[in-house]
Amino acid sequence: MIDRQIAVVVGAGPGLGTALAQRFARAGMTVAAISRSGGHVASTPEPDRKRVRGFACDATQSSEVSATFARIESELGVPDLVVFNVGTWDRSSILDISEEMFCRAWRIGCLAGFLVGQTAARTMLPRGRGTIIFTGATASIRGGSGFAAFAVPKFGLRALAQSMARELGPKGLHVAHVIIDGAIATEGGSGSPSSLAPAAIADVYYDLYRQDRTAWSHELDVRPMTETF
Repeated sequence: MIDRQIAVVVGAGPGLGTALAQRFARAGMTVAAISRSGGHVASTPEPDRKRVRGFACDATQSSEVSATFARIESELGVPDLVVFNVGTWDRSSILDISEEMFCRAWRIGCLAGFLVGQTAARTMLPRGRGTIIFTGATASIRGGSGFAAFAVPKFGLRALAQSMARELGPKGLHVAHVIIDGAIATEGGSGSPSSLAPAAIADVYYDLYRQDRTAWSHELDVRPMTETF
């Protein structure tokens, strides 16, 4: 267990986001769980619930991201770990995708990642340490039929993570990207041979955070045992 460590989960909604907040709290970290509503904290079991604080923030708005991180730093401390776990699940034919849908998907899945990643880096750099993890998907490396609005921001988020890792790694910041290659089980689900258990994915994120700086991973992929790749 690491005492007095601060984790920020941006996109702490049902499923993986909640599992991440719970995993970090169970490890003894103080967790800032960020979502649009600031809710979902109550689902954390006792006695870890007291370690989780909910914060409301629209991650596509730079002013809200800056203000929320400033508040977290003031009330909890400088984050040691920041996870960007925000995205959309837009599926439509390339013939039917509207400009509004495409722009919304990019703002939520990519622009928000940039705003969170940049703000996290600015907060962490003075100490010369910290971990930033981005949640990716199969679409991060392969655009599928009907998934252009989903894949484009995921491709961009992966590029952002690579650029940040190369720039910030020598300065002490560990930037990682996790490709989730498969369907995630519903909240509370233990997973099946064809889906990933949220708690199991959260373990991977925590292991990334705990890596020694002499053996950092930048990109990991996780998938259920039956997933083809």
